[in-house]
Amino acid sequence: MAKFPNQKIYSKVMTDVQANNTQARDWQPSLLIRISIILHVVLLVVLIAASQLWHWLLVIFIANHLVISVVGLLPRSNWLGPNWTKLPQAAIHRNEIALTIDDGPDPLVTRPVLEILDRYQVKATFFHIGEHAMQHPELCREIIERGHAVENHSQRHKLNFSLLGSNGIMREITDGQETLSRITGKHPKFFRAPAGLRNPFLEPVLSRLGLQLASWSVRAFDTKNDNAEKVKSKLIAGLRPGAIILLHDGNAARTKADVPIILAVLPALLEAARKKDLHFVTLAEASA
Repeated sequence: MAKFPNQKIYSKVMTDVQANNTQARDWQPSLLIRISIILHVVLLVVLIAASQLWHWLLVIFIANHLVISVVGLLPRSNWLGPNWTKLPQAAIHRNEIALTIDDGPDPLVTRPVLEILDRYQVKATFFHIGEHAMQHPELCREIIERGHAVENHSQRHKLNFSLLGSNGIMREITDGQETLSRITGKHPKFFRAPAGLRNPFLEPVLSRLGLQLASWSVRAFDTKNDNAEKVKSKLIAGLRPGAIILLHDGNAARTKADVPIILAVLPALLEAARKKDLHFVTLAEASA
């Protein structure tokens, strides 16, 4: 077993994974990663055989890494590994959609959100930041008690998450996994990268921990856009079977009347989904 800086937490998380019958997945490199590996080998062979070409080989090497970096900036791509951008086909056939809510918990926003969800009898998936959950453990447990799901959004939501190496990514995810499992008594099955940004080291870590990367089908940048009507219109336009909707209860933008955007748009969004006969499920329920 590789030695990670958080070896004790990693070992505990792996024990919890096995105890809860969560299967680690064999890491299968994506086509882009396989091509990159082959390219690196070819470049090395050519460098040994014709070292005078080193400057051209360096250009190709840099270009390959630039492509990988750009792909990591595309949250909805699957070129670096499996990534849920919509629900599985069976859930689509059942007219199911998922509401996912990021960056919480934040008591001033999350509790009103829960009241709205209760009013419409809708279940949501909350991607929590571990450090925020530690500040409001009772609220996390309340979310679970109300029938919603809490999933892993990393421990610290680092802005440089996509620049971390394997050890740094493992630490962020295992710390978050341990924190949320201990607080809620439930082991997250899904992971969402901070801002959706990632690099080739993420999927091998997720495979080892038995976690599934999830992004979204539609978002409206509700952490920055303070126009509730524009946010509402964008999200409602994306309502279709299998859609994964993204909103934020943490870091939410606010309207000119100082209302968090999620509270301003959520009732209309749920009403629109009801009119289209769409049924809200958690990500875990959609995968069952």
